[in-house]
Amino acid sequence: MSSDVLQALDQIAREKEMSVEALMIALEAALATAYKRIHSLNSDVKVTINPGRHSNFQYRVYMQKMAVDEVMNHHLEIDLDQAQAINPGCQAGDIVEIDLPTSMEEMTRIAAQTVKNVLTQRIREEERKKTFDEYNARTGEVLTGTVQRKEGSNVIISLGKIDAYLPLTEQVETEKYTHNVRLKVYVLEVKDAQRGPQVIVSRTHPTLIRRLFELEVPEIADGTVTIKSVVREPGARSKVAVVSKDDKVDPQGACIGQRGSRVQSIVNELFNEKIDVVRWSADPSSYISESLSPAKPSKVIINEDSKGALVIVPDNQLSLAIGKSGQNVRLAARLTGWRIDIRSEAQVAREELMALTNFDHDSETEIQIGEQEQ
Repeated sequence: MSSDVLQALDQIAREKEMSVEALMIALEAALATAYKRIHSLNSDVKVTINPGRHSNFQYRVYMQKMAVDEVMNHHLEIDLDQAQAINPGCQAGDIVEIDLPTSMEEMTRIAAQTVKNVLTQRIREEERKKTFDEYNARTGEVLTGTVQRKEGSNVIISLGKIDAYLPLTEQVETEKYTHNVRLKVYVLEVKDAQRGPQVIVSRTHPTLIRRLFELEVPEIADGTVTIKSVVREPGARSKVAVVSKDDKVDPQGACIGQRGSRVQSIVNELFNEKIDVVRWSADPSSYISESLSPAKPSKVIINEDSKGALVIVPDNQLSLAIGKSGQNVRLAARLTGWRIDIRSEAQVAREELMALTNFDHDSETEIQIGEQEQ
């Protein structure tokens, strides 16, 4: 086998973006497997290759056995006296390397017959491992893919080097995944499956919103603005709480962008899902008031013991504060972590009037009872 083999390995390494060292290890393992098969050996055969400078490879074929006083397994053990003949300083329990007879012609013939398939398999395994490592390192990131097809309830999305799976549980009900549509997906998990790496992606995960803002808003990317919390009802509405480390930077304005350009690009990516960007605050009443955007509460009463809040809103904003099917107040409660009870100003006025009326009635009854006793 000449230096042409080394040139071939160099070419494969460039094409597959692998190291020559990794291919050399694979070639050694392939030759060892082939040698064992040709000679019907059950021992642990190893092959090492020392490539010559200009011409041929130099091979060493050997097997390893343990030196023992009494041989029980001829494939794995060697008598201590025989072992000491090979290595005079050998002791019982030591591993002895025993050179096996071979020739360059024999190794060339073996390689020609069997190495190609084994080496191809090793290259395939190396590529799979590399692909797995690459995408596993990107778990939690957002990647851009193209919808390819459907397999049962799964949507297959091409990420370039690999196809990703979008399971039914990670699909947004209102989205239509038509062929060749480009969209951004959140890498949820990478599995080392038998048929190769399997990338699981999501369109419903709340972190997808976070990552899209990080990509779109430079102030978030550089750490000036921080996303404190994200809640979402996929396909319908999301709320994002933001805060700024710089008093000169408005976190809400930075995320919305000039004329809403930044947030609108995210809305477009999510097929018109509504997004409310609110200012985070350490003050619960201010934070709860902001979280009910687009409604503007007139008063927030906090109960620290029960971690509940009574929010009073103008009469014409009651339905806006509650939202369709309670969606707005439900998201606000999840965003802030507080239980929120909403009342209109008219409702509060009626309740106060009823309480006052009941108080006056009770007081008058007490006076009448007192007069009768006298």
